[in-house]
Amino acid sequence: MKTLLNLLIIAALATTSAFADAKVKAGPRKGLILDLGGKQAEFFVEKDRSISIAVYDAAMKAQAATTELITATAEAPTGKAKIAFEVKDGKLVSTTKLPEGEGYQVVVQAKSTPDAKTKNFRIKLLLYTCKECSNPEYACTCDDH
Repeated sequence: MKTLLNLLIIAALATTSAFADAKVKAGPRKGLILDLGGKQAEFFVEKDRSISIAVYDAAMKAQAATTELITATAEAPTGKAKIAFEVKDGKLVSTTKLPEGEGYQVVVQAKSTPDAKTKNFRIKLLLYTCKECSNPEYACTCDDH
């Protein structure tokens, strides 16, 4: 019994430290950085509620979007809305706008290349600006999150 309890405590501590290491990173446009493994994608909600995704290399140097495949699903109170992207001016830009409101999840599925493994990101859509770091709340880098 003590062994089981010790294992549960160790697992809880390992899980807590794993979440503590998952620090939010913001990009040059103050959007949320999504790590695609060797590449970074910056998720940014524009004023018109469209999403633009800029691509960067590992050193955060801007790259034209060429091989990246990204889709998203907005899980709004009015229902789920699929969001597709197209390349425009070197970035991936959503073909539709986000549903009205905020506080809902946006699930982004991203691949750095067509044959790469899909990575999933769950983003809580909070559009107001954080007073401390000046980023949109969905990309807030403050330590209290």
